[in-house]
Amino acid sequence: MIDKTSALLMEALSQIKDGSTIMISGFGTAGQPAELIYGLVELGLKDLVIINNNASNGEYGLAQLLKAGAVRKLICSFPRQADSYIFDELYRAGKIELELVPQGNLACRIQATGMGLGPIYTPTGFGTLLAEGKPTLNYEGKDFVLENPIHADFALIKAQQGDRWGNLVYRKAARNFGPIMAMAADCTIAQVSEVIELGQLDPEHIITPGIFVQHVIQVTPEQSSALEILK
Repeated sequence: MIDKTSALLMEALSQIKDGSTIMISGFGTAGQPAELIYGLVELGLKDLVIINNNASNGEYGLAQLLKAGAVRKLICSFPRQADSYIFDELYRAGKIELELVPQGNLACRIQATGMGLGPIYTPTGFGTLLAEGKPTLNYEGKDFVLENPIHADFALIKAQQGDRWGNLVYRKAARNFGPIMAMAADCTIAQVSEVIELGQLDPEHIITPGIFVQHVIQVTPEQSSALEILK
């Protein structure tokens, strides 16, 4: 019987080691698997490469991983906002490396891995500092720059509901990067608010099929409150 649900959050995360490359879903705080991130902090990991849309907000979620000194490099499209002071301090002190990627390019590079493609040509970034040293191409009168796919050892994502096969349904805008990240990592760990009995999820509403998910962890309000002490 296939059962990808895990009762223990830390047990599922324990396979992540120092130096791992990890995709983390979320658009700001929407869809960010904060409890999984706090679990990484608890593990005391170091030298991580994190792929995320932005560089954290305040001291929530990803900000705690940065604050713990666990991240060697951040690949993101929006590193600075009014409350990104933890990342700002680390970057100005030379304690973290940044690879800045336009948001559309970030999504396309992740999708390229999930679709089994090689490098892709995109017009975004051509003629800017982001294209320096990269191959370019003029196609039908338009200039493009070559970008490599982005692959990760792990993807930590958040969904609204999941079943024991790993099928996932998302809540509104919290869907964002989760589906494509699940396809571009060797191992996907999904945090869900509710585990549904097999067959109860409407097939038309399933966005991420279970084939892309290795672990499903239900995070209850009680568990979430307990992990808040790590902040």
